Amino acid sequence: MKEQNQHCRKTSYKKVGYDLKLVIIDQIQNAQISINHASDKYQVSRASIYYWLKKYSTLEQKKQGMS
Repeated sequence: MKEQNQHCRKTSYKKVGYDLKLVIIDQIQNAQISINHASDKYQVSRASIYYWLKKYSTLEQKKQGMS
């Protein structure tokens, strides 16, 4: 009996524009949506969302500090 190789398919995610990233981050920071739910809803990996949170949260803090 031969064992068949079964390949796992990677989940494909779509590219997200800057404006949608900011909307997703805003919803998460205002506790309107969880990271897991945002990942499912917008078909974006959780790792990407965590990266955006880190990247754009510091960007917003810098903007607020300048004003």
